[in-house]
Amino acid sequence: MKLITTIFGSSLPQRGSREYATAYECGKQLAGIGMTVCNGGYGGTMEASAKGAREAGGKTLGVTVSTWSRSANAWIQEEVKTASLLERLTKLVELGSAYVVLPGGSGTLLELACVLEMINKGIIGRKPILLVGDYWDGLVETLHNEPGLAGRADCTHLLHKVRDAEELAAYLEAALGLSQDQG
Repeated sequence: MKLITTIFGSSLPQRGSREYATAYECGKQLAGIGMTVCNGGYGGTMEASAKGAREAGGKTLGVTVSTWSRSANAWIQEEVKTASLLERLTKLVELGSAYVVLPGGSGTLLELACVLEMINKGIIGRKPILLVGDYWDGLVETLHNEPGLAGRADCTHLLHKVRDAEELAAYLEAALGLSQDQG
């Protein structure tokens, strides 16, 4: 069975930035446990995670939008072209066996909200959603404290925070029942 981790994150971080380095390490660690790295296929954290995976001997998959003039980054082995941003989001969610959320803007927020709600409402089965670092802490707190829920519909239990790429890989290895000799 092909296990895929979909990574959501910003297209803005450049080589040499802390965010780029974190994404690179995530890709490298995921490849090390036999996971295929899937992302939006373009620059920033998408490029970094794909580069990390490829340089560690892993596989990469990029989901792009055919109406955009950009091409997938050089580290993407397999490109899936979609007709629209909504179709791209749906495909990224559909492909994932797990989801990793790195710092990002409104696009990353949309991706996180979509996968969280699809799992929360039972549209797709329960899969790990991992938030790397502290970036999303305020959002998680806001969701946890949403007025009127009183614990009835708190979806934050579906999110798992990890400090770094090593903790990310260890968590997924245990959660998905992977062993180092798989891959």
